[in-house]
Amino acid sequence: MAMTVVVTRDVEARYRGFLASVMLEVAPGVYVAPGLSSAVRDRVWSVLEKWYAFLGRGSVSMVWRDSTMPGGLSLLFLGEPPKEICNADGVLLVKRA
Repeated sequence: MAMTVVVTRDVEARYRGFLASVMLEVAPGVYVAPGLSSAVRDRVWSVLEKWYAFLGRGSVSMVWRDSTMPGGLSLLFLGEPPKEICNADGVLLVKRA
């Protein structure tokens, strides 16, 4: 289980209620869960994807620890250009995919 962070911007109120039911809202639109399993994380993302496909407003970003990825993080995005973490000579950079 890894720390998971979800950041929402300009989304419908239903996102806030749903995310607050499984994660802690530490700041407006910022949700954290220190021990979210990958199965629960995948289910949460599935719900967010379905709602975003229907509502299509705002943006949602999800970040969690993943030791197999550069920088040890995996990223998912809805509503903004996707990004990826790259290792450039030992310096971690975020680039638009």
